[in-house]
This record gives sequence, C-alpha cells and structure tokens, in this order.
Amino acid sequence: MTLMRAIYAGLVLAPLALFTAPVHAHDMNVVASFSILGDMVEQVVGDHATVSTIVGPDADAHIYQPSVADAKAVAEADVIFVNGLGFETWSDTLIAESGTDGTVYVATEGITPVEVDGETDPHAWNSLTNGMIYIRNIAAAMSKAMPDHANDFAANAEAYIAKLEALDAETRERLAELPDNLRTVVTAHDAFGYLADAYGLNFLAPVGIDTDAEPSARDLAVLIEQLKAEGAAALFVENITSPALVQQISEETGIAIGGRLFSDALSARGGPATSYLAMFQHNLGALLEALGKYESG
Repeated sequence: MTLMRAIYAGLVLAPLALFTAPVHAHDMNVVASFSILGDMVEQVVGDHATVSTIVGPDADAHIYQPSVADAKAVAEADVIFVNGLGFETWSDTLIAESGTDGTVYVATEGITPVEVDGETDPHAWNSLTNGMIYIRNIAAAMSKAMPDHANDFAANAEAYIAKLEALDAETRERLAELPDNLRTVVTAHDAFGYLADAYGLNFLAPVGIDTDAEPSARDLAVLIEQLKAEGAAALFVENITSPALVQQISEETGIAIGGRLFSDALSARGGPATSYLAMFQHNLGALLEALGKYESG
C-alpha cells in the first residue's frame, strides 16, 4: 500500500459521525491549497463561506505531505482552489483519492507563465498584476458556486483589486528609482521570477523553483564566483527554507544578508506577512531597505 493510499484508507475507518453532521443550505466549505491562496479566497468570499487551507503559514508547499485531516477536508469541500502550474505536486492525488464531489478551480487560469531554466515557474502571485487575475478567477468561481452572492463577490474583488493596483503603482514608482547596479538580489530558491519580470529586478538563487532540490557543489561554486565578480545588492533568507545556504554565500562573498522575504507562504499570526497584501508590502520594504543600505554603503 502506498503512503497516499494509507492516508486515505484512514478515512474508511473514521467514525460515521464525521460524515453525518447536519448540513445547512447556506453552508459552503472552500479549501485552498496554501496560505497565500487561502487569504485571496477569504478576501473575495467574506463571511459567505468557510475557508480552510491545506498548507499553512510558514510551511513549504513544495515538499508538503498531506495528512488524513487534509484528505477529510478535501472530501467535504464544495469548492477547491489550487495554484496550478505544477506548484502542488501532491494535489492531484490528494483530490482524486479523497473522493470529493467538490469542484476544483485553478487560480492561475489565464496567467502567462514564466520559465526558469526551462521549467515553468509556479510562483505567479509574486506579480501584483497576476494577483489581480487570481482575485478575478476566484470571484468568477465563487459566483458559479454561490450565484445568490455573486454581486458581493464582485464588489469584494474589485475593492481588493483597487488596493493591489495602488500597491503595484507604488512598487513600480519606488523600484524605478533604483540604479542598474542595485537590481541583483540573491534568495534561497527561484521564487521571484515574476517579481523580477514585473519590476525590472534580477534574482539569483542556489536552488531552482523547487525547494526539494539541492544545488550541486559545482553550481554553488559557480554562483559564488559570479557574485564575487559581479556583486549583488543584497542576500535574503526565506521564511520557508533553511538559511544555511544563504549564510554560506554571505560568508564566502562578503555580501550582507538584507533580511527575510516571504516567498511561498504567509507568516504565522503576529508576523509581518499575515495576508497577501501585507506580504507584498513587507517584501517591498525589505528590498528597498536593504538596497538603500547597500547604496549608502
């Protein structure tokens, strides 16, 4: 028996009471695959549905292993949102083997993917323009699921998009002031390709788009030599990965670590990135602060 089948086998043995709770006509259970997407869904649905997330704050969706509780949540979901673009390598199996009757929607529908080293970059939310597409897709999906509340979903979406448009304009204005020699940043893995393309930055990383991979000693040495020769404005650790590689690069190149970016997950409660909007604001502030220090130094 495979690990995934063992997880779902547990559902068969679960008490029948789990599946016989009374259901009210207005109840709607929505499941999102990871925390950033879950927050986007909450911004659209308001209090019209219950939203839960499979991969929570500060957790790495690339290497996540679904649990029995996740399978149960998906089995009972009316609507399921996934990022797509190959981000959740576990989601197809989880959804198929849960036996859910819920409708699955891909939030990145209509987004033009970016490629990194010949692979599709799934981190499309790291462009605010793409974030607006996510929100519109979510509103359209929820309007199909709950047509009586379609007007509310549309209003919530447009109000939130207005905030994203304002932050996008601020981001472009503030980053446009950076000189060319302050546009290269190093992170733990390649999660910021869309941010780079949208705002004219250059992100380098020792690990590709999937955190499950590890750089070879040769690849790491090549990156370190490149940074010694060409420099970089700042290094950043990420909330979902070990800081060890970035610390090693800092020690060998003399480039200071400029702080922590939130790439694939929101922060836990009390942190600086508890929503998609807050995450983007934090990342922008951290980048500008680190690059400003580099310039003044």
